[in-house]
Amino acid sequence: MMTQEEYMDVIALHRQGWTKKQIAEALERHPATIAKWIENGGPPARREFTEERIVDERWQRRIEQLLSGNSNLLATSIHRIISEEGFTGSYPTVARHVRTVRGARRVKNPQVSVTIETAPGEEAQADWSDCREWGKAWGIAEDLQCFGAILSWSRHRFWWFADSCDRAHTFEGLVRFFEDAGGIPVAVKIDRMGALGRSTGRAFRLHPPALEFARYHGFAFRPCRSGNARAKGKVERPFLELKDAFLAEVEATGVPGSIAELNNMAPAWLATYVHPRPHRVTGVPPATRLESEAKLLAPLPRVRFDTAWREPRRVARHVPLVELDGVFYSVPPEFVGWQVEVRKPVASERIEIAAGGKVVATHRRAPKGSDPVWTPEHRSSAERLAMSRDDRSRRRLAVTTDVVGNSLSLPPGDYDVEVPDLSRYADRGESS
Repeated sequence: MMTQEEYMDVIALHRQGWTKKQIAEALERHPATIAKWIENGGPPARREFTEERIVDERWQRRIEQLLSGNSNLLATSIHRIISEEGFTGSYPTVARHVRTVRGARRVKNPQVSVTIETAPGEEAQADWSDCREWGKAWGIAEDLQCFGAILSWSRHRFWWFADSCDRAHTFEGLVRFFEDAGGIPVAVKIDRMGALGRSTGRAFRLHPPALEFARYHGFAFRPCRSGNARAKGKVERPFLELKDAFLAEVEATGVPGSIAELNNMAPAWLATYVHPRPHRVTGVPPATRLESEAKLLAPLPRVRFDTAWREPRRVARHVPLVELDGVFYSVPPEFVGWQVEVRKPVASERIEIAAGGKVVATHRRAPKGSDPVWTPEHRSSAERLAMSRDDRSRRRLAVTTDVVGNSLSLPPGDYDVEVPDLSRYADRGESS
C-alpha cells in the first residue's frame, strides 16, 4: 500500500517528466502500482480495518504464548496453529499483528543462485539434515536426523526421521521415498556421503553395497563435485522450512513421544501445507505436477530391497551367546562356536540371528550395557545340556608299591589303563 508521502513524490516526479518506469525504480515499486495511482488522480484512500481484520485480546494472548516459546516462529505457522484452534481471520491479519509485536524477522542475506531445470522423471535429490537439537530437547533420540528427498521436476517432497544416518538408514530412506513417489527416477543426486562411498581427491567412488542398491532399483547415483554441494539446492532449501516451520509448529503444539510418532506427522503436514500450494518457481502445486511425473517414473521392484544392517558374529565357545553393541544375546546351544549373521531391520527394535541361512533366534534390542538377553527356551536347553554331561573327573590310579619281592601290586577295580607287565623290572632289581 502506498503512503501519502510516497504518493506526493510520485505526483512531483510525474510533473517533472519522469516516466512511470523511472518513478517505480526510484521508489522501488512496481510500475503497475505507479500507473494505478497516477490514473486514479488522487491520493490513496486511508485504510480502515474491519473487526475481521483485527486480532482480538483472546488471540493476542495466544500469539504471545506461542512467541514466548519460540520468538522466531513464522507468522505462517502461527496462523496455521490458531486457525485450527478456531481463529477465522486471514494470514495478513496475523502477519501484521506479529510484525507489530516482534518486528521484522531477521533472515540471512539471500545468495545468488540459478534454477537448474530437469525433465520429468529425470532426477531426484536426497540428503540428511541434523535435527539433534530437537531430538535431545524432546527426549526421543540423542542423534535425531531427517532424511529428505525431492523429485526435481514436480518438487514432490519426502521427509523421514531416524536415529542414525548410516548406510542402512540411507537405503531405507531412499526406498521409502520411491514408495511415496510411486516410482524411481533416472538418477538421484547426492553429496559425498561417507555411508555410500569414499572420496579420492576430486573423484568419489561408491561402495559396492551402494552400487548393488542402485542396480537393484535401476537408477544411478550422481554425486556432486567436490565443493559444489549447492548443486542439490532443491533438497537443501526445504530443510529451512523443515526446521523453521514444521518442527517449530510441532514444538508449539505438543512434542511427539517417539520418532515413529514424528514420522506419522511429517507426511500429513506436507500433504496439507506444501504439496497443494503453488511452488514459488514452477507456479504449480507439487501434487498436480506429480500426477504427470509419476507416469514417467520407473516401476518399483516386485520384491522390496532388504535394507537391514547385517554383520557376521562368532558364538562363544562355551556359552551360547552372541555379542552386539556391548550386549550378549542367546542362541540355541547347538550353535556354540558357530559363525552366525546378526540382522537388524531399520526402524525396528528387533534383531535376528541366522545360521546356515536360517533364522535361529530373535530378540528385542536391549540398551547398551544391559545384562545378557536369554530366551527361556535357550536358557533351559543350555542348562539341561550342561547338567547331562558326564563331567566326572577321571579316577586316579591307586598305586601301592610292595617292596617285598620288588613287585608293584594294584588293588582290584575299573581303570582306564591296563595293568602293566612289571616282570622285567623284577630281574633288574635282583641283579643290583
